[in-house]
Amino acid sequence: MPKTTRPLVVAAAWLLTATLGSTAASAVPPSDAVAGSSCSVRVPGAEYVIGACLADLTTAGTEASGHTDPNDWAGLEAPGTVDPSGVEGVQLDGYFPDTSKTNTNHGWHHDAQFVIRLPEKWNGGLVVAGPPGVREQYANDRLISDHVLARGFAYAATDKGNTGERIFEDGRRPGDAIAEWHERVAQLTVAAKQVAARHYGRRPAKTYMAGASAGGYLVRWQLEHNPGLFTGGVELHGVLLTPAAPNILDTAPAALRAYPRYRDNVPGAREEMYAAGYPAGSEPTWEFHYRKLWDSLQRIVREEIDPGYDGPKEGGTPFCPPNTMEGCDTDYVYADRPAAVHKVVERLSLTGRIKRPLISLQGTLDALLPITKSGDVYARMVDETGRGGLHRYYRVTGGMHADGLYPALPKVAQAMSPCFASAFDALTAWTTRGTPPPASHTVPAAAEGADRVNGCGL
Repeated sequence: MPKTTRPLVVAAAWLLTATLGSTAASAVPPSDAVAGSSCSVRVPGAEYVIGACLADLTTAGTEASGHTDPNDWAGLEAPGTVDPSGVEGVQLDGYFPDTSKTNTNHGWHHDAQFVIRLPEKWNGGLVVAGPPGVREQYANDRLISDHVLARGFAYAATDKGNTGERIFEDGRRPGDAIAEWHERVAQLTVAAKQVAARHYGRRPAKTYMAGASAGGYLVRWQLEHNPGLFTGGVELHGVLLTPAAPNILDTAPAALRAYPRYRDNVPGAREEMYAAGYPAGSEPTWEFHYRKLWDSLQRIVREEIDPGYDGPKEGGTPFCPPNTMEGCDTDYVYADRPAAVHKVVERLSLTGRIKRPLISLQGTLDALLPITKSGDVYARMVDETGRGGLHRYYRVTGGMHADGLYPALPKVAQAMSPCFASAFDALTAWTTRGTPPPASHTVPAAAEGADRVNGCGL
């Protein structure tokens, strides 16, 4: 089946503008297939499933065999990252019933797609993930899937039920597209547990959720609302949705207003950027974020939550990049929006009332979701609800929102991928052996000469 893509913003952590196809999983070259009596398992509730026995479920094998989409995780990994490989097992690709059609993987033109990977050497655990931003189900294959498969976990990932830069067209009312994310994670988790039981003869003893950015928001949300499904979770720089600012609708407009004046060396503009949360030291990434991410992030979320916004006031001079959605959110002020908008946000909001162990990570140089307006805020929310004993929060010195941005700050950046690996291992030790992780703290910069692409100690 032919693979088609539109132009891709390679390093964009939030927005993947491509509509991505993928080679059908049934079309596996014979040399990549593994003989076995059960290369498919029924997925409860799924409308369609195809299965394959693979010599390697990690991206080292699936990229060659067509069982992942490299475009889906492009830009999320630092150059030089070493990923594990050599995990034999079964992969299931399919979709649940859905009416939207933004996900074109496998030529299906059908949302609610998923992937489930069942390693031959299973440790009895399951990890479930939702993708960052508006990407598809393979987006975490490098960051999460490779690592947990190498540890012996089964892995399942969903596209969240809608993909691409116009997710707000899904659903009948504002907020429905994001609300569907919650439902699709729970749906896949329940199904994947039953799949594991059928395939291995026993249900998973432990089930974890993991994710970054929008996927990190879902980790938080599930541990607050569906704790019965999970043993715990790990999240990286999760999106913050709360009824009051700061939240995701409150950060990007400030940068869109201040950055053009910073670039033009207008006095005070740099300080405005800092005051809005954009960290000192991240300046070399600001132009990229301005051109590719801040505006897109704001518009996608705002169109989903507040479609009635009619743009800037008369006389405003907003920055409206070419080839983007109509309208301009540079002058958007969440606090001034009608109560109905705040009600939509409240329906989707986090509370901090987690009910299972959670490890959170965010980089101090995150210039998409500034740490002081995002991770720091959620950590306070958890503490204020009295759930701090269930939470560890690590501020990673030099970490950014996407490891693909590492070359922009090679002397100070810290890749977040190995930090996730360390955090996940700490979570499993916490929940299986009762070994508590280190107390929440700021992880210091790596020593001179250390491998900051493949190493990260908490």
